Amino acid sequence: MMESTVQAASENALDDSVSSVAHVVPIRVLYSVFFALMVLTAITVAVSYFDFGVFNLWVALGVASIKTTLVALYFMHLRYDHPFHALIFVIGIAFLGLFLAITMLDTVHYQPEIQRWQEHAR
Repeated sequence: MMESTVQAASENALDDSVSSVAHVVPIRVLYSVFFALMVLTAITVAVSYFDFGVFNLWVALGVASIKTTLVALYFMHLRYDHPFHALIFVIGIAFLGLFLAITMLDTVHYQPEIQRWQEHAR
């Protein structure tokens, strides 16, 4: 009786450990994401040679955001994780965007003073 209880307990423990194994992403998906990241890196380098005027920073941040999202979804397994974790990630990105927007507003506000200072320093 005792032996069968121990065996049943060990089988339950084995079942629990197997069910808690992380999701295995197919290698084809990982290579696809890697290829997409390489293409986006090439786009990042190519964009640095063009002048988009006031949109330079926004284009760079857009490409970086896409790359960040791909890494978080596939290499950090958020795509296959509990939806709550994805919600926390999205909220974090939203606050990052808010902080960047506030910083950009502040930068635009003081830009004339910075330009006057630079001209005076020359």
